[in-house]
Amino acid sequence: MLDQLLDELFQAADDRDPARFFAVLPRLYAAAQTAGQPALSAALARFGDLFERLPLRIGARLGMLCGALAELGGYPGPVTEPLVNELSDCLELAGGFAAKWRSVTGEEPPEPVDDDHHWTEATAGRLTSAALTREQAVELTDAWSFAYLRALPVMSILALSRQVRTSLPARERLIAALGTVLDERADLEPLAGLLRVLDGERLIVLHRPTRRGYEVVIGGIGDNFQLHTLLADALSGPAADGLLEGVRPDPAWVRAATDGPVESDAPPVRGQFNLVDANGKWIWNEGRPVDIPRLDGVRVVVLDPPPYERAWSPGRMYPMMRPALRLQRILPAEEAAAWLAKVAPEGGSGA
Repeated sequence: MLDQLLDELFQAADDRDPARFFAVLPRLYAAAQTAGQPALSAALARFGDLFERLPLRIGARLGMLCGALAELGGYPGPVTEPLVNELSDCLELAGGFAAKWRSVTGEEPPEPVDDDHHWTEATAGRLTSAALTREQAVELTDAWSFAYLRALPVMSILALSRQVRTSLPARERLIAALGTVLDERADLEPLAGLLRVLDGERLIVLHRPTRRGYEVVIGGIGDNFQLHTLLADALSGPAADGLLEGVRPDPAWVRAATDGPVESDAPPVRGQFNLVDANGKWIWNEGRPVDIPRLDGVRVVVLDPPPYERAWSPGRMYPMMRPALRLQRILPAEEAAAWLAKVAPEGGSGA
């Protein structure tokens, strides 16, 4: 059934029949619900060269289908490069829209509205000028409208696959294209965050009150709220084993921070530490692990007693991204002491 629908979809693309193409998409997605991982992966493999045969509006919907098939378990490798290239093209045009809109109208760019012909026509009409043809204005407006839809499947595959995150094709171009619109498109901030996720990153963690030290390896962690919870979980245990007593988080917090549901009756997460960097600056929970500075080539986290009670809602920024925090080793006392001697003393202002 899935193969037959794929054949119909490709035929509609070859016939340049958007109505038939759009009619097949929901039927194909419905059939995918009961397909196994091999069939889903095979479907994604067939889509690799289809994007360049489609206009932006249709390609955006195909991208959404690719993201959905990846979420159902298909391997996204074959569509990663076309999805990234299509998104970069779109973001570059969207940046051109924002710049042209300001120069022509003197106004802030409008809120995007996707798949609304009347809005597109009216918006493009305001851009059309002696320096910009109607066709060019529509192209820029379409890119502005569809940027978020184009970003969704890329966000899905980045969240789902460490391999995609670590070997993303044309990453620098995508980052540069995103930079042209990010100040004006808050809806694209989750994409920017996913592009900064660390995987296989070594951290040195120092617990100042006990002068213990740890080496951990992290991956797939969306923000420092999640890092805080996972550190407390990984380092908690009996002092006789070199771990930290009295910091074990509620199991419901850990489930919500890893791959479990956010339970409706779960209590707020309580902060176990004050996270500080090697320079004595507070590591704010709202930040990301990538923002933690390095010392001697390694990111260092110092765990100080919390100066006041902190609480936040359980959960994780990217529900589909499976985080990892592995305790690699407990540092020998002399190694922990050497690291503690390098970091700023306790008492930073948090600035």
